[in-house]
Amino acid sequence: MKALIILAKAAIAFVWLVLIANMFHPFPGVAAMALYIMTGFLLVMHGLQMLIFLGAFGDKIAMTRWEEWSILIFGIFALLDIRRKYMV
Repeated sequence: MKALIILAKAAIAFVWLVLIANMFHPFPGVAAMALYIMTGFLLVMHGLQMLIFLGAFGDKIAMTRWEEWSILIFGIFALLDIRRKYMV
């Protein structure tokens, strides 16, 4: 399970790399606009996940700053990793 989470985090990191690269060097045609929309959607959805999780469990689990922000970056895969670490 741990190897799959690491693989999924690597895939999400690649997605973020493409989305950030599009900000500095836009892809041609309508691809750039589609990637801007995907960037906003991904940021909003992972932001909501982070806020909901921290609101529900922030006072019950002592997480590091990196673990809190990793939810914003990796979404559900960070939550699965945190669950594996803290909720045995």
